[in-house]
Amino acid sequence: MSILPPIGAGERGEPELEATVVAEPGAVTVIIPTFNESGNIRELLRQLTDAVPARLPCEVLFVDDSTDDTPAVIASAAQDCPFPVNVIHREAPEGGLGGAVVEGLRAAGSDWIVVMDADLQHPPALVPDLVAAGERTSADLVVASRYIDGGSRAGLAGGYRVAVSRAATWLTKGIFPARLRGISDPMSGFFAIRRSAVTSEALRPLGYKILLELAVRCRPEQPAEVPFVFRDRFAGESKSTAKEGMRFLRHLVELRTAAPLARMIAFGLIGLSGFVPNLLALHGLMAAGVHYLPAEVLANQFGVVWNFLLIETLLFRDRRAHRHWADRVGRFALLANADLLLRIPLIALLVGQLGMGVLTATVCALLATFVLRFVGTEALVYLPRRKRQRPGRRAQAPVTSDAPAARTEGSVRR
Repeated sequence: MSILPPIGAGERGEPELEATVVAEPGAVTVIIPTFNESGNIRELLRQLTDAVPARLPCEVLFVDDSTDDTPAVIASAAQDCPFPVNVIHREAPEGGLGGAVVEGLRAAGSDWIVVMDADLQHPPALVPDLVAAGERTSADLVVASRYIDGGSRAGLAGGYRVAVSRAATWLTKGIFPARLRGISDPMSGFFAIRRSAVTSEALRPLGYKILLELAVRCRPEQPAEVPFVFRDRFAGESKSTAKEGMRFLRHLVELRTAAPLARMIAFGLIGLSGFVPNLLALHGLMAAGVHYLPAEVLANQFGVVWNFLLIETLLFRDRRAHRHWADRVGRFALLANADLLLRIPLIALLVGQLGMGVLTATVCALLATFVLRFVGTEALVYLPRRKRQRPGRRAQAPVTSDAPAARTEGSVRR
C-alpha cells in the first residue's frame, strides 16, 4: 500500500501541506473502493455533500486500486466538501474490491461504517437512512436491498445480468440459510455495519462480494434492510466479468468449507470423485493382465492426481502460499501413497480371507483410511510452517487490526 502525501484544504483553492492529518471521528465512515472511477468522483462527492452532512456528520474514505488519475480527481473534488475525505492507494490490489473494503474497515474510526460503490448505482442520499435504520432497530447490519417492497434492480443492464444476479442470490441463500436469515439481497454492495460487529482479522475476501464475507464470518446480529433502487452507472464501465464470477464461486466454496467438519465433508466428496479415475484405471490394468496388487499401486496414482487438482482448486486455495507447489505435490503424493501401506494389507485380507471382490475391497479400504488421509493432508501439506524464533530475540506483540488507524493516508478536508 502506498501512502499519498497528506493534503489539507485551507481557504478554498489554497491547499496547504500538513505532516499528518488525523480525522475527527464522525458518526459514520463511508468506505468507497475505487478502480478507475475518475468520471464518477465529482458527482459522487457532490451528491454526498447534498445528502449527508445536513443530517449526519461523516468522513469519506476512498480505498483506491486505480491505474488512472482517480486519486488526483478525488484530491481536486474534495476541496469543496464540508467533511474529511481520505484516500488510501494500494499498490497491489490484494483481494480485489473485497480486500479494498477490508483495508478501509481497518482504518475507519467511526461507530458506523457504510460501504458503497463509486459508480452512483448506489444512491448517496440513502446513507443517512441506513444508519438511522440501524439505530432505530438496534441492528448491527443494515442492507440496502433491491428485493423488498420499494426496491428495484432497474440498473442491471440486460436480462443476462438480472438472471445471473438472481441465480447468485438463490445459490448463496441456499448454501447459507442460517447465516443469511433476514437478508434478502446478500449480493448487495451497499450496506451499513457497526464497527463493533467487524472482526477484520477474520476476513479473507476473494472478489467483490464483501457483504457475504462479513455476514458469514462476522455474524452480525439482527440484520435490518432498507429498500433501494439500483440505478444506472453514471460513467465508466462495469467491472463485472466472467473472471469475477469464477472468483465468486471459489469464494462460496471457501466460506462453506471454513469449519473443520465442513472441510472434512468436502474432502470426502472430492475423495469420492477420485474413485472414478482410480477404479477405471484399476479395471483397465487388470483387464490387461496386471496382478491386482501392483495394479492397485498404479491405479492409485490416477486418483492422487485427480484429488490433488480438486483440493488445490476448491478446498485449500487460500493456503497454497504456505508452501511451494513442488513441496505440496511431493507431500500430497507421499501421503496418498503411504496409506497404501495400510490399504494393501487390508485389501489382501478382505479378498483372501473374506472372499470379497477386488473392487468392493478397494472401496472399503479407501473409506477406512479416509479420516487419516484428511488429517494428514491438512496438517502436513496445507498448514503453515512454524516460524523459528532467533535465539536471544523476543517476539513482538501482534498489532490488532481492529485498532483505529491514524490518518497518514492522503487526506483532503476543509
